[in-house]
Amino acid sequence: MADDAEALAVAAALADEFRAGASRRDAERGLPREELDRLSDSGLLAVTVPAEHGGADVRQETLAEIFRLLASADASLAQIPQSHFVYVNVIRRQGTPEQRAFFFGEVLAGRRFGNAQSEAGTKHVQDIRTRLEPAPDGSYVLTGVKHYSTGALFADWIPVLARAEDDNLHVAYVPRDAEGLTVVDDWDGMGQRTTASGTVRLDAVPVPADRVLPHHLTFQGPQLHGAVAQLLHAAIDAGIAAGALAEAAEFVRTKSRPWFESGVETAAEDPLLVQRFGELAVQVRATEALLGAAARAVDTARAHLTDASAAEASIAVAAAKAHAASTAVEVSGALFEVSGTRSALNSLNLHRHWRDARTHTLHDPARWKIQHIGRYVLNGTPPPRHGLL
Repeated sequence: MADDAEALAVAAALADEFRAGASRRDAERGLPREELDRLSDSGLLAVTVPAEHGGADVRQETLAEIFRLLASADASLAQIPQSHFVYVNVIRRQGTPEQRAFFFGEVLAGRRFGNAQSEAGTKHVQDIRTRLEPAPDGSYVLTGVKHYSTGALFADWIPVLARAEDDNLHVAYVPRDAEGLTVVDDWDGMGQRTTASGTVRLDAVPVPADRVLPHHLTFQGPQLHGAVAQLLHAAIDAGIAAGALAEAAEFVRTKSRPWFESGVETAAEDPLLVQRFGELAVQVRATEALLGAAARAVDTARAHLTDASAAEASIAVAAAKAHAASTAVEVSGALFEVSGTRSALNSLNLHRHWRDARTHTLHDPARWKIQHIGRYVLNGTPPPRHGLL
């Protein structure tokens, strides 16, 4: 992958390819193994590898657009590599020179990172109880159970978030076939059905010391960990909205009937539908504009990372994410409003857009993003460094 322009061209071509089978995969819960292999073979998964290690090191604006394009075609498929890029970024931030050389080489070779981060049944999302215990030979042993492990089933490496003896957070990069590691395909969500966001069990998994990174250090100064992760989630929501709007327009043009009182020959000429499509298009365009502005703020902060630039990037991403979430849910629901009764047929599977939007936007609450934006604007309170903003 040579540069940003090539990355965007490849992403657009893959999105067109993936769109054709997206509804079928969702309806049948057909896991996108072949599509992920195409993604790996394309070189897109390596676009954030630093140039000094042989990567294209694309802008975050480019990465966000890649995710938006993919999500407009298949939101489940787009979510799977989100953690991949987050944990490539962790290596970039906290890896030793040797770790960076090794893992960036893996990424350039098409290897995929999954994730084993979240846990169910704990007090809250940051109550991580998986333990990373030292072994006598200087290595470590991982024990715990993870949930919502998007991408782990398809991964070559599974980054595991765990607490060490000092209770600090670390990330252990564990091979998918490691002894004691089990990935269970038990994801049963109504949306994002083919993300395989299931369970990872860690039963005394051995981990060499050079596969462990001190993630807690990320949050001791200005950081973009949360902004980068949330930017990609916002891009997925923006893509869902765009995909739903495009499918609604196609349906109205080709299948919907005009209401008898409209006095027009086709549904696409109905002035009330024209008005509604205009309103929805404004929402989608606003989301895309906020997404682009947020991505540029992250790029600016990466070039000159300070408390102020990191805060501005986090707030910009929070605004984009909050708007994208509401737009994705609104537009995917409005698809039925504008398309008419036939659009509700289960066989058409048009509800996949709403199911995906409603499920993915539950990832973290937009209401707290609005709170942090308000505090920042009104009182100058910088956003917290907890990795979810």
